[in-house]
Amino acid sequence: MIFTESALTGAWIIDLDRQVDERGFFARTFDRREFADRGLETEWTQCSVASNITRGTVRGLHYQHEPHAERKLVRCTRGAIYDVLVDLRPESRTFGRHCAVVLSAANHRSVYIPAGMAHGYQTLDDDTEVTYHITPEYTPAAAAGVRFDDRSLAIEWRLQVTVISARDLALPDAPTVVALRQRCAMTLV
Repeated sequence: MIFTESALTGAWIIDLDRQVDERGFFARTFDRREFADRGLETEWTQCSVASNITRGTVRGLHYQHEPHAERKLVRCTRGAIYDVLVDLRPESRTFGRHCAVVLSAANHRSVYIPAGMAHGYQTLDDDTEVTYHITPEYTPAAAAGVRFDDRSLAIEWRLQVTVISARDLALPDAPTVVALRQRCAMTLV
């Protein structure tokens, strides 16, 4: 696996180190030791899948409050998504910033999201599927989120939004702090 630290402290983009031959390729998608070497928690308690019918669908931006803050390993297994992370950790040097990465079935890329970050995505293709490894368990009372179109975040979604849940539309704007107006200097594509 090839780990690239994103512009947000503690969030990593993970590409496959492919072993190619006449059959195609073989690659490891997870190795506990490689994650541990970077201080990344991987005691996954849940694995989930999200199926999205329509291109332009937005899910998020979701997170859980402490002590139930989630760590996630996200991968797109069918289609493509524009995956967005927002750093909501006040002690972080990247607090209030966001970054985005395209995850697709074609690029086999994953993203590791540490606790304290909001996460969401927009589908770039119809019939898109996303898998999540998550720790700790989902706790409904701790669930929270930030509105996807909060002006202080200045997220430039790739497409016009075609589908979004009533729950996500009802999410509040991010706290209006000068730091939340800063944009991530690097967007990985």
